[in-house]
Amino acid sequence: MENLFSNAQRAEVLTAALPYIKRYNGKVVVVKYGGNAMIDESLKEQVMEDIVLLWLIGVKIVLVHGGGPEINDLMQKLGKKAEFVDGLRVTDKETVDIVQMVLCGKVNKTLVNLLESKGGKAVGLSGMDGRLIEATVKDARLGYVGKITNIHIDPVTDLLEKGYIPVISTVGCDKDGNTYNINGDTAAAHIAGALHAERLIMMTDIAGILRDKDNAETLIPEVTIDEAAELRAEGVISGGMIPKVECCIEALHHGVENVIIMDGRVPHSILMELLTDEGAGTMVTAGAHTDRAAK
Repeated sequence: MENLFSNAQRAEVLTAALPYIKRYNGKVVVVKYGGNAMIDESLKEQVMEDIVLLWLIGVKIVLVHGGGPEINDLMQKLGKKAEFVDGLRVTDKETVDIVQMVLCGKVNKTLVNLLESKGGKAVGLSGMDGRLIEATVKDARLGYVGKITNIHIDPVTDLLEKGYIPVISTVGCDKDGNTYNINGDTAAAHIAGALHAERLIMMTDIAGILRDKDNAETLIPEVTIDEAAELRAEGVISGGMIPKVECCIEALHHGVENVIIMDGRVPHSILMELLTDEGAGTMVTAGAHTDRAAK
C-alpha cells in the first residue's frame, strides 16, 4: 500500500492526540459492541485493533458484546424460528441454551482471540462468572429473558487491575441456577455504572440521534436527559432508538460520566470519539452541554 502520510504528518497526528491520551489514561471506558458492527470480519478486526491501541495507551477498556445475528443463524440451522416481543427475543429453555452456547462460547472466545492476536491481553467472562450479572424474569411472555437485579463487579475490576481487557457476554443467572438472556445495551449500562466509567460507547448501525432518520447530516452531536425526553415526545427519538436512549439515561443515573451512541460500521469511530476534537456520534449527558454541542 502506498505511503500516504509523511513521518512529520504522523508525528503531528500523535501530538494532536496527546491531550486526549492524557485525559483517558487510567480511566475506564466501556464499549458495547454487537449487531451489524460484528458481521463484517474486516471491520471486526479493525475494531479490535482500535481497542488494543487504547489499551496500550493506558485506557482501561471493558468490552461488552452481543451476538444476535449469530444466535439467529444457529437457530435457523437447528430449525428453530426466532420470535420477538417489543424488540426482545422470546427465549424458551432451548433458546437460552443456544444463546449461552453462542454468546459465551463462539462469540466471546472469537473476540478474545482477536484481541490477543492484535497484541492485547484479554479474558472472556459471561454474566454468570462470579454472578457478575444477577437477574430475574423480566416478563413471563418472554421466558428466560432477564431483568438485572444486581451487578457483582469484582471479577471485572480484578481483571482491570491485573492489566487485562475484560470481554463480557451478556448472559445472566439467578440464585437458583437459571440462565437468562440479557439485553446487551442494558447490561452495558449497568456494568458501566458499577464501574463509574468515564464513558460508555454504544456501537450501533446508525450515526447517532438524527433529526431526520433518513439523513445522516442531521446528526445531533449532544443531548441532555431533558432534551432526550423532548425529542422523544416530538417523535425524533423513535423505534429502536428509544430503548438505546433509555439505556444511556440509565447509565448516567448509575454514575457514568457520559454516553455516546455511534455508528460502529464507520472505521475507527472509537478512536475518532476518544482521541479527536470532533468526536463521533451523539453524546448523551446528565446536565449542561459540553463544548461538543458547538462543534
